[in-house]
Amino acid sequence: MRYSIGELARRTGLTIKAVRFYSDRGLVPPSGRNTAGQRRYDDAALARLRLVRTLRELGLDLATIRRITDGEVEVADIAAKHAAALEAEIRVLRLRQAVLTAIAGRGSTTEETRLVHELARLSEAERRHLIGEFLAEALGDRPALAGVARTLTPELPENPTTEQVDAWIALAELMQDEDFRAALRRLADQHEGGLRRDLAAEVRVAVTQALDAGIAPDSPEAASIVDGLGRDPRELRDWLEAVNDPRRERYLELLAVINGWAQPESLTPALDWLTAASSRH
Repeated sequence: MRYSIGELARRTGLTIKAVRFYSDRGLVPPSGRNTAGQRRYDDAALARLRLVRTLRELGLDLATIRRITDGEVEVADIAAKHAAALEAEIRVLRLRQAVLTAIAGRGSTTEETRLVHELARLSEAERRHLIGEFLAEALGDRPALAGVARTLTPELPENPTTEQVDAWIALAELMQDEDFRAALRRLADQHEGGLRRDLAAEVRVAVTQALDAGIAPDSPEAASIVDGLGRDPRELRDWLEAVNDPRRERYLELLAVINGWAQPESLTPALDWLTAASSRH
């Protein structure tokens, strides 16, 4: 069967101008001409044109399409390369979206916009350097806290969501807060000084039961709970001041978003209750 340019256009959904353009470029050569000298195309040309249209819609350039239609390269090989390129482009676009979302949500100033953009663009090596520096300063070179350091390490995935990028930006800013680093150092020092890491777990169990039972912080029952923790009152109050820092809980929340973990249960109600109870007994 022979087709005119107009018939090819109708069968492929392309414009006559587009069909003529592809024909002039040699991508869809005519199989002959009629007596009037008009170009005519066969079924192979129709199939070739449909392939050209598909490849163009997928973003391939004309030179690459010619190599495919001429049989110089396999379409699967080209598709794989373009898929990888698109994946990289998608990551860039996702990052841009996350940065713009963060800037819009924060009502950022010009300087804050620059900082947010820089934090989001950090390479994996640069992120690890920032994280390592933060943990080294906050926890110190303490082998006993190596496990803690691992649990506090954010691992931004290769293809993060907008929420994960936004959480990383907020976490990176928090890591640069000198007061927050100092608060974590105090907790690390207290750990070495004898206040065991499992104190938080003990507090969660004992105080949650007190909260559920409606025990007031200034009651005799509360005094028994505080005494039952077996800690020096002054050391306990120092620990509470350091651990009941809203930035610590914010860090853990952001960390969970970045690492894809479930959100941690808030310890703040128990710590507030214990702070009130320990100050009265």
